[in-house]
Amino acid sequence: MNANFSDENDDSPDETNVDALDAIPGFPFPISPASGLYTYSALLSGPLPPAPVREWPRNPQHPVPPDPPFGHADAEWSGAEWADDGNVVGGAAVLPLFRSEDLRLDVDGNFAQMTASGTAYSRLTARNHWIASLTATSTGWSGDIWYKDNAPSFPYTRVTIRVVRPSFWRRPTAAIVRFSGAGAPFTRVYAWTSARFRSVEFEYDTTPDANQVISVDTHDHPNRPAGIRDEVLTIDTVYRRAGFDVRNSGGSGSVPVSGAGANGTWSDAEMHDAMQTYWSRFSNAPKWSMWVFSAALHDMGESLGGIMFDDIGPNHRQGTAIFTEAFISVAPSADPAPAAWVRRMRFWTTAHEMGHAFNLAHSWQKSLGTAWIPLVDEPEARSFMNYPYAVSGGEAAFFATFDYRFSNAELLFLRHAPARFVQMGNANWFDNHGFESPDAALQAAEYRLEVRANRERAEFEFLEPVVLEVKLTNEGRDPKIVDSTTLDSAGLVVIIKPDGKPARQWIPYATACVEPRAEVLEPGLSSYESLPLFAGLNGWDVAEPGVYDVHVAAAVDGAIVFSTPLRLRIAAPQNAEEERLAGEFFTEDVGRALTFSGTVALVDANETLRKTVDRLPSSAAAVHAAVALAQPLARDFKSLTIPETDVPMTSVADADGSVALRRAKPDQALSVMSTATSASSVDAAAETLGHIGFRREVEQFAVALSDAGDSAGAASLQTDLAKVLSDRGVLPRVVDEVAEKAGTFAGPKSKRSASTKSAGATSARGGRTKPAGK
Repeated sequence: MNANFSDENDDSPDETNVDALDAIPGFPFPISPASGLYTYSALLSGPLPPAPVREWPRNPQHPVPPDPPFGHADAEWSGAEWADDGNVVGGAAVLPLFRSEDLRLDVDGNFAQMTASGTAYSRLTARNHWIASLTATSTGWSGDIWYKDNAPSFPYTRVTIRVVRPSFWRRPTAAIVRFSGAGAPFTRVYAWTSARFRSVEFEYDTTPDANQVISVDTHDHPNRPAGIRDEVLTIDTVYRRAGFDVRNSGGSGSVPVSGAGANGTWSDAEMHDAMQTYWSRFSNAPKWSMWVFSAALHDMGESLGGIMFDDIGPNHRQGTAIFTEAFISVAPSADPAPAAWVRRMRFWTTAHEMGHAFNLAHSWQKSLGTAWIPLVDEPEARSFMNYPYAVSGGEAAFFATFDYRFSNAELLFLRHAPARFVQMGNANWFDNHGFESPDAALQAAEYRLEVRANRERAEFEFLEPVVLEVKLTNEGRDPKIVDSTTLDSAGLVVIIKPDGKPARQWIPYATACVEPRAEVLEPGLSSYESLPLFAGLNGWDVAEPGVYDVHVAAAVDGAIVFSTPLRLRIAAPQNAEEERLAGEFFTEDVGRALTFSGTVALVDANETLRKTVDRLPSSAAAVHAAVALAQPLARDFKSLTIPETDVPMTSVADADGSVALRRAKPDQALSVMSTATSASSVDAAAETLGHIGFRREVEQFAVALSDAGDSAGAASLQTDLAKVLSDRGVLPRVVDEVAEKAGTFAGPKSKRSASTKSAGATSARGGRTKPAGK
């Protein structure tokens, strides 16, 4: 018997237990579903063996099953099929010194997947995990185990399951599972625990100027599936049907923004700081808990509907933001029920962004991840994880057949993947979600994808944050229609290979839900985007001196386009000061501060950035540090504040949380930015920030100057930006666009704001616009 799964301490079999269960007859067509969570536990009396080495199956195969009919017959019990192998014990309470196991049986109820999965724990640490596909038998279900995590500790290849219930209308009391196929077979009895597979806690908070929607009437809009149930559906219910026991921490609360001033839009830095403030009140450990924060608009404007911030503290996928007044608040002009359309879209966006926090990818991105099981893209899926306007026929076709659910492949992941892949604060975004290297033959041959640096040679200083640029060119003879979000960093696959070391995938800190727009790419023309490659969920991927190869892949026209590798070099430290500062600079907090163009919450990161500017004033690192220090000073900066209290917090609102404003200090910001924009270093600033990033930062400062009343200074800064880009060989049409914008600073503020949304408000992740390139 394998000691990592069964118990060596079971010296005598619990035969009475099986005999008693055998005496309970099965019941056909039971009212209460058999699906749910079953548990087993036993006291450990001896030392545990060492944790086994993780082993992945070489070629796991798992066809996604069709949705089965509701319920299955619980046929007559046949004791002959369930011979006692001498290792059958009952359930008991789980304590830290106990060995425990979970069984998730998924054979009836909501969107059943005909799947069973199990996890064995020792002292509350998962030691192995298995998944099996099931078919109904005369006595229950049976099937082959097709997935194993920590495979050496679990030799079995097949399970047979029978559920025991006292009567046909009552819920089950136990599940008896026979493991066989390798080694000595044995039988385990699991006690019924819950109708759902996992527990999770949500907190919904909102600013007063947002229109948070966490429930919707499924019949409010006439465009709906013909047979859909008429009900008031909540976000909680959506996730309960996905298999979670959902609880709320204090319910929905309103966070006052009276101290936030007139600017109601949120920057990446402000939103990230709010998430930092919220999660700083909890222990830094993975937990089944998520914060959902609704605000009116992001600085990007109406094109950004939501963000899932992955890296909050040392943990991941713990919070998401919804921007309720974005594109999701504007119904199509001919829609028969625009108010219902808007409410439904706000509801969909909330469920969608929360799905990302459960580590679900977009429906069309499932093949762009790392190994869990091979998943295929689902571009036509009627799932919360697909964009309604991206399917054939657009959002009208999507909602006509949308049942307010996740796809079968997504449900399989949510219910049966190892918990660390799904749990908030555990595995990184898109980690172990599903990847299979695409066949090179499927590449879109009429496109060329390049990754490059805005400099003659791809050589970077020590400590310099590496910012690259991706370029997609139409090499065909005809104009092409491409998605405006094709080159967004969250949708790319970026692989970094240091010389002599294993390759790593770069994964950005945040994932955005952006309204895609169709863009025409004429033959020979290109689309560009910034790639801030220096730091992400793996830490500082490109930091140590040496040579790196960078590969990029993007999905275009339903196929994958690969770049040729870019070889870049990181120089060795030039002096002792660089070496001393490296330990403070290459940290998670500094990486986030640079990525989101500043922070107020991360005090230690700001101190390191100030040291960088003071001690290495002529370095490229000082340019990035100056930008991150100056941007929060250039504009009014909103911060979530939660007073310290010894009373347990149930929600941000209940804890008297509010949004406060730190007024802009443009003079201080410009003083700090002089490091990046002085006449002697302006060209170097454009080089290290990249043309797209440089334009973004300068235009944001121009807007800040104008808002502070210095329209002439703003126009002058915009004009200088045009000259720098022109001198560096940026496309004339881009230079003209920048120069023309200088005139808007003398016009009405509304005109300037509209221009900012469309042309200059790209995000630190890469953003939506492609404003500069050669």
